Amino acid sequence: MCFRISFMTVVPALFSVVLSLSGCIDPIPLAGEEIHEGEEVPGPSLAEIAALLAELPLQKEHVSEVHDAVSSSSGNGYDEEYTMANLFSAPGSGVGDGHLSSRSVREYVNPVSELIRSHLLSKARTRAAVGETVFSDEEDVDRYIETLASSDIQVYWPFSENWEGGDGIPVITFDPEDESTSNIGYKVKRLEDGTASVDTVVVTEEMAEETPVWVVNRNSDDGYLSLEVIRQLYPEWLEGGSVTVGPYLAGRSLSGDTSHENVRTLILKDFVMNRNYDSWFAGASEFFVKCGAVENFTASTEAELQLYSPSITDFMIVVKRSQVGKPQPFNAVLVSDWTDQMDNCAFMIIEDDGGKQTSWECTALVRIASKSYGIEIDLPFRTRDDIVWRGSLSSRYLNAHSDIPENFGDVTVTFEVEGD
Repeated sequence: MCFRISFMTVVPALFSVVLSLSGCIDPIPLAGEEIHEGEEVPGPSLAEIAALLAELPLQKEHVSEVHDAVSSSSGNGYDEEYTMANLFSAPGSGVGDGHLSSRSVREYVNPVSELIRSHLLSKARTRAAVGETVFSDEEDVDRYIETLASSDIQVYWPFSENWEGGDGIPVITFDPEDESTSNIGYKVKRLEDGTASVDTVVVTEEMAEETPVWVVNRNSDDGYLSLEVIRQLYPEWLEGGSVTVGPYLAGRSLSGDTSHENVRTLILKDFVMNRNYDSWFAGASEFFVKCGAVENFTASTEAELQLYSPSITDFMIVVKRSQVGKPQPFNAVLVSDWTDQMDNCAFMIIEDDGGKQTSWECTALVRIASKSYGIEIDLPFRTRDDIVWRGSLSSRYLNAHSDIPENFGDVTVTFEVEGD
């Protein structure tokens, strides 16, 4: 017998979305609109912005600002990125900082945003152009900046942790958006008289590992909350830092119920990306780990089965290019209360590449009086996503392989079953 319950509009946020007779746990909403397949991406071209940055009279203070921002983004669980939205509205801030009231506000005497505006105003005075955009007055400049600040364009600084604070200006390039492994870049050199010379060079990932490089590319992860941000926003959901999200902690429900003293919990302990999925110009890989199951299933009759609905747990993990092959601690609850009556769960890992919303129709199995019943679940993904792995995980398999790394496509996952 199969009971069909569809979840066609689940938001990819960092919560377990549970629909039942008692109501709904609201997920955190997506922060920005998604670009769907076939839609025109607004804003200037990436090549245009890279050329604009190369024209600026950048100094060490500006490089430090960008480094502050990308380091903050990285510390918040995102890629090494400085969005144009933050550059103009909150200089030096990283992705995720806007959610954290504890984050100190940085102050810069002459931030990059002011440098850009002054440079564009000088263009307007001479009716010069940036790319195909001609500036004739201050209103043109303000409109251009507004468009740039509202776009998904950002500065990505790979291997930024290797920067030692030198006086040089990073090589500036852009994502060609065609999966190329090399592209032209602008090498800016400050001369003794205060002027600058700009040479065109070929930029590769190997070069970026040895020499600071800024890549102008597009943001794809700031619309989601990372686990690191969740940990700081909701410390009450932590138990010694080991369990990230889940309705039960140390045998205790968030509502104070103590009736589940012996709870088996399925945890995703760590995650290893064994290869990079995107061009290095595009930055890190953003994975979504999705699990569909029937929490706390204790039905004894077929009629009681109608009282249960599946839950979908949906997490994002960002793996930087420098972390390929290295285990990343995850420690997130996938199924908080796995009872003896639950035979399996649906499990899927995707690498996010956008596209139109679709879903995978799958089934979680439960047992009542030695009979198996299927509850169907739709796990959402998008048409351009790379499906790393999808299938069912049985209770027998998970118990036998608890705390043992296993390969799922091009990633290695370690599950852990906690409790009796």
